[in-house]
Amino acid sequence: MSTPPLAGAGIPPGAFSGTQAQAAREVNTASLCRIGQETVQDIVFRTMEIFQLLRNMQLPNGVTYHTGTYQDRLGKLQEHLRQLSILFRKLRLVYDKCNENCAGLDPVPVEQLIPYVEEDGSKHDDRSAASQLRFASEERREIMEVNKKLKQKNQQLKQIMDQLRNLIWDINAMLAMRN
Repeated sequence: MSTPPLAGAGIPPGAFSGTQAQAAREVNTASLCRIGQETVQDIVFRTMEIFQLLRNMQLPNGVTYHTGTYQDRLGKLQEHLRQLSILFRKLRLVYDKCNENCAGLDPVPVEQLIPYVEEDGSKHDDRSAASQLRFASEERREIMEVNKKLKQKNQQLKQIMDQLRNLIWDINAMLAMRN
């Protein structure tokens, strides 16, 4: 799908062929993956063209049709199938070469490939994580104790308010009886 650069675009003819030879020698895995992606796109494009040709072909169901048109479409179909098989062979070569290039690499766990931002910008070791956990558990315990004391104080205040309410009720009742 890629087009070669135009001749006479300010590049001397000999310089371009040397650049191509150097690029052919320096094939890395990333460029192989790009070539593989383009090959897959070509395969999909050719397959869509094949289905388009098959959709436009008439079935031999007794209807008369032009043999010239049929032969032309059949030739196009066979050519697309031949090019498709060539593209699949090319894709297999690219796949094998990528596997060969990556065979000596140690696999990296996926968790290490996911970037994340830490709060203070530095990595924590196990000791600092353990101290943070201990600090958090102590803080939680203190909060639980404060909550327990607060509930007790609230209960005492409720009892005092109930006693005051009863006292005011009794005082109002006695004042009402006096009048």
